[in-house]
Amino acid sequence: QLQLVESGGGLVQPGGSLRLSCAVSGGTLDEYAIGWFRQAPGKEREGLSCTSDSEDLTQYFVAGRFTISGDNAKNTVYLQMNSLKPEDTAIYSCAAKRGTRCPTNWEYTYWGQGTQVAVSS
Repeated sequence: QLQLVESGGGLVQPGGSLRLSCAVSGGTLDEYAIGWFRQAPGKEREGLSCTSDSEDLTQYFVAGRFTISGDNAKNTVYLQMNSLKPEDTAIYSCAAKRGTRCPTNWEYTYWGQGTQVAVSS
């Protein structure tokens, strides 16, 4: 079955950058849409970005700062996060759904455990 493992989180100062990784096993990136989500304490989970075989999408509130990309050879999806703000502090997770298009947020069927991102001076 498909497995997702996030890595790359940590503590970073405001204005800094992090690159998160989502390692995919049990399937290939051309068979699944992969999305990045975050959930801050006391808040709902937010969908951030998605990459799939036929389309890539990024939510407006992180567009220009966050960039999603995939490496088919490594079977890994990345989320490059630049110009980080304290309000970006959250647990970041990746999720997957089989298909060639980005699904709606509630349609993802596979989830990783998440990686903590803390933005603080």
